[in-house]
Amino acid sequence: METRRLYYENVYMKEFHAKVLECREAKKGYHILLDQSAFYPEGGGQPSDIGYLNETEVKEVHEKGEELLHYTDEPLEPGTEVTGRIDWERRFDLMQQHSGEHIVSGLIHEAFGYDNVGFHMGSDIITIDFNGMLDERQMAEIEAKANQKIWENSQVEITYPSPEELKELPYRSKKELTGKVRIVRFPGADICACCGTHVTHTGEIGMVKLLSVVKFREGVRMEMSAGRRVLDYLNMVNEQNHQVSVRLSAKTNQTAAAVQRLWEENFRLKGCVHRMEEEIFANEAAKCAGAGDVLLFQEGLEADSVRKLADAVTKSCGGRCAVFSRNEDGSYKYAMGQADGDLRQLTKEMNRELQGRGGGKPNFVQGSVQTEEKDIKAFFQKITQ
Repeated sequence: METRRLYYENVYMKEFHAKVLECREAKKGYHILLDQSAFYPEGGGQPSDIGYLNETEVKEVHEKGEELLHYTDEPLEPGTEVTGRIDWERRFDLMQQHSGEHIVSGLIHEAFGYDNVGFHMGSDIITIDFNGMLDERQMAEIEAKANQKIWENSQVEITYPSPEELKELPYRSKKELTGKVRIVRFPGADICACCGTHVTHTGEIGMVKLLSVVKFREGVRMEMSAGRRVLDYLNMVNEQNHQVSVRLSAKTNQTAAAVQRLWEENFRLKGCVHRMEEEIFANEAAKCAGAGDVLLFQEGLEADSVRKLADAVTKSCGGRCAVFSRNEDGSYKYAMGQADGDLRQLTKEMNRELQGRGGGKPNFVQGSVQTEEKDIKAFFQKITQ
């Protein structure tokens, strides 16, 4: 039962009138078939449109052969005249993303010969997989070229070439195509077989921003954004930068230098703390020399410092050393050592009784417990009796 595809006749159609041809009960809800529809079905990496048929919500749209299935939670009686309204803000966003992706993929193919082998259009970003390597410098060059093509505001051309004409076209496609092939051309940037919805002029994309590129399988995965999403992204980055500038008392165009100074100061202070801790730990080890089993509580230590203190005292006390330091949430991190000892059974018992978790080598363990200081002391007092 074929449905007339209004989205190919007028990609900017937001509302349309149609007749319900059939309503099929499905596993979840109903599949509504119309005589004509402006709802684009999921395909070609582009999510489907959503919206309403009268007051009935259309949650997804899928294509099955010549049929266009509108997924709803409520039935619609065959023969009913309906007004369809698509979520235009969402549709136009997807058109901007898809058109921007074409330009970027086409330029990369032209410059490096790489193919787009994977494409996902998410709600925040687009990911594109290429079967070749790109670095950040090359990515910046592609971004500049892509935006230049957008700002030229060229008309996007959509054609259905004959088989003979198709043989002469240098178009991109992930598979061999037969029959009626829809070719989308972005002048000077891309020629590609595609069934998706696109803007009619490149200027409507507004801008593309290539966000990242990382190695993925035999090539790279690129993250990008286009259209209004770029503005949203830049507003978010600007707000983050503004907050940093306020906290560092720096102008917004000087936050990087201010963060560098803060990093250097932090590095210097960490060195001072490290040296002070080493001195304190050495003094504590000297105080505990020959003391046998030792239980210590120290406030404000990081996990690595707890380990270092336990290690220093273990080497001098001649017995077992357990060090605990309280976290902000009231729990305790711990480290426990015993030269030539085996703490595995003791650690299991302690974790069980003190709601803890952790482990390590037979003679040295680390972890945390969800309990109070008095309970920790009671446990160690019990095992020494």
